[in-house]
Amino acid sequence: MNVAVIGPGGREHALTLKIKESEKLEKIFIVPGNPGTSLLGNNINLDTTNHTQLVEFCIENKIDLVVVGPEEPLVNGLANELRKNKINVFGPDKEAAKIESSKSFAKIIMKEAKVQTAKHITFTPNMYEPAREYIRNKKYPCVIKADGLASGKGVFICNESKEAEEALKLIFLDKVFGESGEKVLIEEFLTGEEVSVFAICDGENFICLPAAQDHKRIGDNDTGKNTGGMGAYAPAPIVTPKIFEVIKNGIIYPILQTLKNHEAKFIGCLYAGLIITSEGIKVIEFNCRFGDPETQVVLPVIKGDFLHLLYTAALGKVDKNAVEYNGGSSVCVVASSKGYPDSYKKGYEVTGLNELPTDIVVYHAGTKEDNGKIFTNGGRVLGVTSVLPDFNLMLAKDKAYKALGKINFENIYYRRDIADKAFK
Repeated sequence: MNVAVIGPGGREHALTLKIKESEKLEKIFIVPGNPGTSLLGNNINLDTTNHTQLVEFCIENKIDLVVVGPEEPLVNGLANELRKNKINVFGPDKEAAKIESSKSFAKIIMKEAKVQTAKHITFTPNMYEPAREYIRNKKYPCVIKADGLASGKGVFICNESKEAEEALKLIFLDKVFGESGEKVLIEEFLTGEEVSVFAICDGENFICLPAAQDHKRIGDNDTGKNTGGMGAYAPAPIVTPKIFEVIKNGIIYPILQTLKNHEAKFIGCLYAGLIITSEGIKVIEFNCRFGDPETQVVLPVIKGDFLHLLYTAALGKVDKNAVEYNGGSSVCVVASSKGYPDSYKKGYEVTGLNELPTDIVVYHAGTKEDNGKIFTNGGRVLGVTSVLPDFNLMLAKDKAYKALGKINFENIYYRRDIADKAFK
């Protein structure tokens, strides 16, 4: 099979690495890819917003499966265009991708599916004053979310009304998220342990991959601003077999059925961002694709033919026996540029990448190559990831941080507590 992976980051590096294990693979192209994926296949420098160009590329290169990494191409209808041209694609149509592109739509689906989530109220820009009045009388902490896509940065956890007012101003008046801030959701703050679950779906049936735990906040002990994710580990021991059954039967299954009833059949990876509270498991958010950096730790702990799994899901008949948990463990720590998620500098040389042991994988996220050297080129630069054949998260954490100690670039920043929650 010839496969095209769409996307530039660490998630796409991880997807490419796992797909490469399949004996069914002939050629793999990564569009546009990064210095890490260039070692695994052919990086193709195409504009992923140009759907016509992508379709032409797939036809010319006899692509048997397209795997879409990021949310933007899916939300903008890339999967629709590919399917229209009879090209197999792992990723939902834009109608189903709305579960991520509109948080208010996701709430409607959850309500119909009788899936528990945070209580919320929605405001539009012409309701700025009523929204301000509402937050003055609100119980704190609360959560304020931009309705649309915001690269993981459109969520504000507010401890007092002053912080909530500032968040409202940023979204409604300063328009920092543009059209994504045309609606705002003000939600109750949920307390508990967060987990991420990937369901590989064919529109009706699905299988779940091992659960992971992401670390969204920039600072240790979950302090500071939200980011795209500062690290993850898998599997998350808090998700017991009993809890997993509740997630599958009480959340994933009814959501898929409800989307189908809305003529938004979901084919692809349905990412459930969940929180285990004293009142049960509740949904924080749904995404329409693999999570980053959770993909970097989930894929190393499964065995089987991952490409076959994605291909059968894309064809509408997912092979539930294609992969299974391999008994291992993995910890990914994101090495970022100091200043992220706000402003940061690029262009610093990365050193130490050739001095790492074989049980460490370094996923490239925000890098570029110049004359054989690697330089920083983004906020999240690398995902330094340990991969162990057995379940030992403490050792996995230790190995990841030891490896990180050998890597350096100017203004390097990373959290030091990734996976600590697993030891509670």
